[in-house]
Amino acid sequence: MNEPRWLDEEERASWIAMVGVVFGLPAALDAQLQRDAGLTHFEYTVMAALSEAEGRSLRMSYLAGLANGSLSRLSHVVKRLERQGWVLRSPDPDDGRYTVATLTDEGFKKVVATAPGHVEAVRQMVLDPLTKGQVRQMGEIGSRITRALAARGDFPTPP
Repeated sequence: MNEPRWLDEEERASWIAMVGVVFGLPAALDAQLQRDAGLTHFEYTVMAALSEAEGRSLRMSYLAGLANGSLSRLSHVVKRLERQGWVLRSPDPDDGRYTVATLTDEGFKKVVATAPGHVEAVRQMVLDPLTKGQVRQMGEIGSRITRALAARGDFPTPP
């Protein structure tokens, strides 16, 4: 059996800082979105992903991965968004075994109305405290971590 590869002090400090971001940032973004738009961060993430997709539509299974949620959680959220008139569900025209979520025109208007406040919160909480070089580094670091997750099968890939 191999010995664990324990973290050294610098690695541990970096990991603790990352954990703070991983837990703290979503909660702060969620609070801003609920206060300003009546949406959870998960709901906004779903709607924003749909707003940027071709035809404003994505398979539910892929969308669940993008939003970092289970298919069951996504189904409950999409049901709520459907009641608001912001999202529609339908069978995938390419493969009826799948369900597609589509952002409606009203849903797109909601995303457009919500985006400025969300972007300002992202700027204040994430981008403004960093230098331009640190923002670039954050992008590179995030991309590397995302690729490592994808290689393990822990991050969604497009259908």
